[in-house]
Amino acid sequence: MPDHTASVGSVTGILEEAFPLAWAEDWDRVGLVLGERTADVSRVLLAVDPTVSVAREAIDRGAQLLITHHPLLLRGASFLPADQGKGAVVTDLLRAGTALWCGHTNVDRSTRGTVGAWIRALDLRDARPLVPGRAADDGAHGSALFGLGAVGALPAPTTVAALTSAVAGLVPATARGILHTGDPGREVRTVAVCPGAGDSFLEAAVAAGVDANITSDLRHHPALEHLEAAADHRAVPALVDVPHAASEALWLPLAQELLAETVPDLEVLISEQMTDPWSGRAG
Repeated sequence: MPDHTASVGSVTGILEEAFPLAWAEDWDRVGLVLGERTADVSRVLLAVDPTVSVAREAIDRGAQLLITHHPLLLRGASFLPADQGKGAVVTDLLRAGTALWCGHTNVDRSTRGTVGAWIRALDLRDARPLVPGRAADDGAHGSALFGLGAVGALPAPTTVAALTSAVAGLVPATARGILHTGDPGREVRTVAVCPGAGDSFLEAAVAAGVDANITSDLRHHPALEHLEAAADHRAVPALVDVPHAASEALWLPLAQELLAETVPDLEVLISEQMTDPWSGRAG
């Protein structure tokens, strides 16, 4: 156990310096959700989703602060019963005195956030935003406003099949695995990557002229219409579909690294759970 403790406010303050809340979309709900800013913190748990099981993991592992990528209450809630869903998360954390901080689209836009994690993981060259960042001051602690998603060149040419296999090796394993469209032998030199739900950015990837587009939550109709946008499917990027939670889990080691640099006495754990909702497959 560390010899010294930080506070909820000092730890979340560092996060909000690196990932300013003003970087988030207007509809987003980011920041300190539960807890006292003056409470002591010696151990934190990092996770993608603030689920009931993740909240209980934080409590069982003795974390005084749970930090997640996804918000707890992105939409309004009229009922929070203590025995289920969001109500159980709130009740369990409050009873244990464990605070909750959520970052989302403010983290997505950062060079030390989800987009930065993917640029690093793929070793992208000459990376530029898929959707440019808004005018704003840079964050602190080496975090800069980048934009949503990234476009860049791979270190060496590969194929759709090999890229899909490489992506599978980068992210936590899920029951569904990683999917791709088109010819597995198609050459890939440039890619777009958009962690999280990305089918609203398919046209941006086409406009960028990349060979493949790595993203999540690709729905049937948008994906099919993307492929049918050209008589020759090679005229549009191949799609590589990564389960949502797995695509954003790459940020957790970067967050751990950030807190280790800025609060050396803090013990920073990463959740052992994969919060992808699917647990099996057949066929």
